Amino acid sequence: MAKETVKKHSEFEELVENPDALADRLTHSEDFVKKNKTKLLGVFAAIAAIVVAGFLWYNYKSSRNVEAQNAMFQAVYYFEADSLNKALNGDGQYQGLLAIADEYSGTDAGNLANFYAGVALLKEGKFAEAQSRLEEFSSDDYLLQARAYSLTGDALLEQGKSKEAADMYMKAANHNANEYFSPQYLMKAGIAYESDNNFSAAAQAYDKIITDFAASTEVAEAKKYKARAEALAGGNN
Repeated sequence: MAKETVKKHSEFEELVENPDALADRLTHSEDFVKKNKTKLLGVFAAIAAIVVAGFLWYNYKSSRNVEAQNAMFQAVYYFEADSLNKALNGDGQYQGLLAIADEYSGTDAGNLANFYAGVALLKEGKFAEAQSRLEEFSSDDYLLQARAYSLTGDALLEQGKSKEAADMYMKAANHNANEYFSPQYLMKAGIAYESDNNFSAAAQAYDKIITDFAASTEVAEAKKYKARAEALAGGNN
């Protein structure tokens, strides 16, 4: 490595101190450019095309996101007014959440439309569809993402899939765990595990509330549920 460095340093000094050597090097470089002109132009054109395409795609996504946000305004209004059918399917003039989520897939607003649609479908009792929409949703907001996991658990539980629901509630509880929402999700996980007759796992979920979130309002209830789950687990052994 040291010899290579010394060699490069010597070559550099020769180019600086010897004008003829520098001119010779430049001539070789010029010859290389002439011989490979077509290839070099192709490379530069390809790089330029990639840059332009990236710029156009960014602008396209930005404009699509703005369109989706504008389209969502009326649908969210219907959602908040509890007019769920219009929120989901539109009113003939404005698109509903389902159409917005599909048409503007890949945008932030389209992604959020999946969340709203999932909640609305859950309220309407369309649990499998709600699960599908909520699973399409993804967010960097850890509170909103944990909420989506919990709602997915609700949809699964309503379909009689107790174990899958419990696992989803645990996922919600452990997603950037916090003292405000994690205990709630753990309670739901414990109840779902009990519904699946997995009383040992239920007791562990309740114990996590007692151990990790001792100041939460769910602690007293968790202690009672834990005692019951442990008794049922012991009775099954």
